[in-house]
Amino acid sequence: MGLTIHYDLHAGTKSPRQAFELVAALRQKSLDLPFAEVGDVIEATESACDYQKTDDELLRWLLIQAARHVDDPLDARYSYGVTPQHVIAFTTWPGEGCESANFGLCLYPATIEVGRLHRKIRTGVSGWCWGSFCKTQYASNPECGGVPHFLRCHMMVVAMLDHAKKLGILKEVSDEGDFWEKRDIESLAKEVGEWNEMIAGVFGQIKDSLSGGMSVEAAIAEFPNFEHLEARGRS
Repeated sequence: MGLTIHYDLHAGTKSPRQAFELVAALRQKSLDLPFAEVGDVIEATESACDYQKTDDELLRWLLIQAARHVDDPLDARYSYGVTPQHVIAFTTWPGEGCESANFGLCLYPATIEVGRLHRKIRTGVSGWCWGSFCKTQYASNPECGGVPHFLRCHMMVVAMLDHAKKLGILKEVSDEGDFWEKRDIESLAKEVGEWNEMIAGVFGQIKDSLSGGMSVEAAIAEFPNFEHLEARGRS
């Protein structure tokens, strides 16, 4: 739970080489921005695309985000993971408190087999595409640099998406901070403050409702001003 920016990429090309060049061009943009870390472009095919087959935590998270899900057309209660057949992607880390932001393009199978009868269902995914998200809220922790640091992290992700748009591969953006649409820094700073108070208030209520020695953890509780945020959130 936390303020997050979601994004989908899609490339019209059918060529793996052109898909790689597009991802490499997007990575080049990240090198021009003040990211704390930028990983190399990785390319994986077949079983190497399965996140369950790697012990590398950064690669594992990238491959988890690369996986898709499809609902069972016969029973909406069930959904199934769709592992890509080909992954071209890289990882960036905006800075302390922020999640990594992964960018890339993948190819997926047209159908997958499910159930004991190996029933085939369509994935509904075609072409080179990518769907991911980056939770930026906890970069606003005062110990990480506070709101100015959060703004820098969030705006770096937006800058990457602006470049994806220039490259012609941006499909959709959903920004819970509304910065993608408004481009209003003051409004974004106010929004993350309200999110911090709301989550602190909710977490405080959950913590107070637990009994029998049970405990819960949340990133918001690590803020040095958590009690202040909690009080404002409850009010």
